[in-house]
Amino acid sequence: MATASPMASQLKSSFAPSPSARALATPKRTAAPPLRGFPRSRRHSSSFTVKAVQTDKPKYQVIQPLNGDPFIGSLETPVTSSPLIAWYLSNLPAYRTAVNPLLRGVEIGLAHGFLLVGPFVKTGPLRDTPYAGAAGSLAAGGLVAILSICLTIYGISSFNEGEPSIAPSLTLTGRKKEPDQLQTADGWARFTGGFFFGGISGVIWAYFLLYVLNLPYFIK
Repeated sequence: MATASPMASQLKSSFAPSPSARALATPKRTAAPPLRGFPRSRRHSSSFTVKAVQTDKPKYQVIQPLNGDPFIGSLETPVTSSPLIAWYLSNLPAYRTAVNPLLRGVEIGLAHGFLLVGPFVKTGPLRDTPYAGAAGSLAAGGLVAILSICLTIYGISSFNEGEPSIAPSLTLTGRKKEPDQLQTADGWARFTGGFFFGGISGVIWAYFLLYVLNLPYFIK
């Protein structure tokens, strides 16, 4: 077996790594802690409880069911339950149950007939003629007659002859009362007759004040 030349031996020894270089090139094993996985994102479920706190003093309810009964279908408010409003409504002719329906009709008719003359005189087609007063009074009388016919039709369709009053016999506070005779066929007929008589009387009275006594009213 042939031996290597001295030059080849030098080259081999020059390229061979030294023990120090071998020590530097060889990585040392270090005891590293094992890799831990990333923590999973936890969904924090927030939960809360609502508790009703009862105050020491209960609040005053401004609007509440009538007499504390929600089945009545009406509400008590500071306006409808005010003593002043209740007094005013109870004194209107339509709600004065102790008064004869005939007299109630006369009172309502007088107010309507007296107040209807002015608008017809000032806004009628003959307002710029000397006949404005007469034409307006006749128009007001005609409207009173039409309203009386409408009241008659309503009474015939709503009430039967001889049947008792359909009005309640109890007040909203539970007090007993006589049923309103206006809610009968006979009572409604008397109310209608009183309205017609009062309405025509109101028209005549307005015409008498304006054009017979010749009072200085603006609507002339």
